[in-house]
Formats: sequence, C-alpha cells, structure tokens
Amino acid sequence: MAIAKAERLMNLALCLLGTRRPLSKRELRDSIEAYVEAFGPGNGSGGNDDSFNRMFERDKDDLRELGLVIETVESLDGEVGYLARRDSNRLPPITLDAEEAAALGLAAKVWQQARLAGAASGALQKLRAAGLPEDVDPYGSHGALEPRIPVHEAAFEPLMLACRDRRPVVFDYRKATAAHPEQRHVEPWALECWRGHWYLAGWDRDRGAERVFRLSRITGKVRSRGGRYTAPVPDVVTVRETVASWAGEITDRSARIRLRSDAGYPLRAKATSVRELGDGWDELEIPYGHGLDAWLVEFGPDVVVLEPAELRADVVDRLRAVAKG
Repeated sequence: MAIAKAERLMNLALCLLGTRRPLSKRELRDSIEAYVEAFGPGNGSGGNDDSFNRMFERDKDDLRELGLVIETVESLDGEVGYLARRDSNRLPPITLDAEEAAALGLAAKVWQQARLAGAASGALQKLRAAGLPEDVDPYGSHGALEPRIPVHEAAFEPLMLACRDRRPVVFDYRKATAAHPEQRHVEPWALECWRGHWYLAGWDRDRGAERVFRLSRITGKVRSRGGRYTAPVPDVVTVRETVASWAGEITDRSARIRLRSDAGYPLRAKATSVRELGDGWDELEIPYGHGLDAWLVEFGPDVVVLEPAELRADVVDRLRAVAKG
C-alpha cells in the first residue's frame, strides 16, 4: 500500500511539473493510471467521483507537505486547474554550518501549535537529508531559550498557506473605526508578528494599493480565489518595512500625550522624553506613525492625546466606534 501511494504521488507530481497549462481534476484522473484503476475514467459516476475527489485532495495536500508548490488556477469559464511551475519548485544546493543549523532548530521551537510543530519537525528532517551536519543538535546549544510566538487567530493558517502558494484570498475585515466588517480582496505577501499581534501585508485589489491587516480583525473564514497575482510581490525586506511602517514602528514625527504615572509601560519604553506633571500624570513625547491611534486606544482612560490634533481626532473616533459596539 505504501509503495502504491508513493508511486501515485510521484506520478501526480510529474504531471503537475510537466504541464505548461493548468490541468483539471478530470484530466489528472484520466492521466494517472492509479486513479483510472481505482475509480475508472472521469465520466461523472457520482460515488466514484466523490471517492476520487477525497483521494485527490489528500494527495495534493501530501505533495504540498513535502514541499511541492502547487498553484490553483481558475479559468474564465470557472473550471479549476492545477500545475506546479518548475521555477517555483527549484532549489539551490543547501549547505549549513553548525550555527545556521542551530538557528533553524531554534526557529522550529517557536511553533507550538500541533500542525505547525509537525511541519517544522518535518522541515528539519528534510534539511538533514539536504546537508544538515549529523553531529549538530539544532536544539542543544539553545536549550535554555524557550521562544514563543502565540497564534490564536483562525485566519493565520489559511493566510500562511496562501502566502506560500501565492493564492489571492477574500475575507471580511473590521477596521477599528468601523462598526461592521467589509469584504476585502487581497493578494497576500507575508505575515509578520509585531508586539504580540500578527499582521498580513499584501495588495488590496479593491483599493489598488498595498495594505496591512491585523489578523485579529479578520472575521469569518479566509476564502481562496483562483488566478494569478495582478501586482508584483516585493522582496522580504520591503514587506517587513511595510508592516513596521503601518504598525507605527517607522516614523519621523512625534506626538505628545498625558499618561497616568502608574500605567502605560510599553509607551514609556518608546518615549523620547518624559516629564512629571503631578497629580498622578506624566507628559510623554513618543514616535508618531501609522497605527499609533489604535495602540493608544488600548490604554483607555490612562492616556490623553495632547497633540497633534489629527491624532487626537483619530483616537476620539476610535473610542466612539467602540462605544457604539
């Protein structure tokens, strides 16, 4: 049984890598002998179709788990096809020294969710086969460190896979200043964790511009869409700068706020100056970038914005939106 499955997966991979156009499920079913023997030709016989679809989806997931990048493409007439572009599945030779291996092992420890932990473990096994030194323990030299990146949002995994496979997505997103969510059509680039929150950077098709979305504000399911990206994908450095800028990390302006003396320690850590006002209040000057208004709202009545006026107005708008529910 194991040999038969391995042969079936290999044949499916070869079909997807060898085609110049997307192949439909029916074409793949008729092209791979194991599918024909098990289910017959794709002639629409209901029971066999359901069984084939389940096996095909499992096989496709197994190939992706093994590292094959499979694209899902929807044609103009609505038919879905699959292919694996060779330029997306070509890797250079991998050579790792002891320090690089230890860094990868430490990164693998970050993921605590079961499915991600399994993927990280499998990735380390593949790296060993590709040249990871046998005498290196990826975990040993950093045993005292226990890194954690919490992932509580249900949107994380489908967005991570969409970023990997370069698949457009649709989801409902509620801005902090809005009472109700609205649908967004996005070409996802990368996920970034900043200050304990996950953000998605990508191209917003409706607005024709790059945008950053906080995952905790995505409501409902993330749905994949066929077709290619319409905008070029920046390199990793650019994406990270975009996330940092939209989250307020990169800025050339400053804001003045009043803060209760016993509150807002993260704000104090970012402050460029602090002055005691008395009566339990301090005055702080902090960097002012995109997203600062949303961050200040989290501190509730412990923060009062003094200037600039636009930041004060944004904070008031957000508080009103929260009050309206």
